[in-house]
Amino acid sequence: MKKYWFIFLIIILFVLFMISLVSNPNQVCIKNHCFLVEIARSQQERSQGLMNKDYLAESRGMLFIFDKEDIYSFWMKNVLIPLDIVWINQDKEVVYVYKNAQPCTEECESIKPDKKARYVLEVNAGQADFKVGDRASFSFE
Repeated sequence: MKKYWFIFLIIILFVLFMISLVSNPNQVCIKNHCFLVEIARSQQERSQGLMNKDYLAESRGMLFIFDKEDIYSFWMKNVLIPLDIVWINQDKEVVYVYKNAQPCTEECESIKPDKKARYVLEVNAGQADFKVGDRASFSFE
């Protein structure tokens, strides 16, 4: 009998875990478009970014979260897919958009915004139909 309770408890915990993932995804919305995102918080995660990924599903992306607002430049070294890159300030307002950043393997240009940001969103090229001043929404950090 105790064996069945243990299995039942494991199943309940697994179901609760799956519900929490589905009901509380890492989602960034700008205008009427929402993206499910991976989060890059640590220096190592931010350095790795989307390097060496050869596919990014539609409406997926990566959100880079920095400790403070500043000018953060990005490059496409070892990124295999074209991306749109969106810089968002601490008030969750789009401050800079770079569209169709191309993959790069050797001498790569740095993409540098002209405004400070705290968050940077990378999505597939062609999906960031946004402009400076648009508002982003997300509730995790």
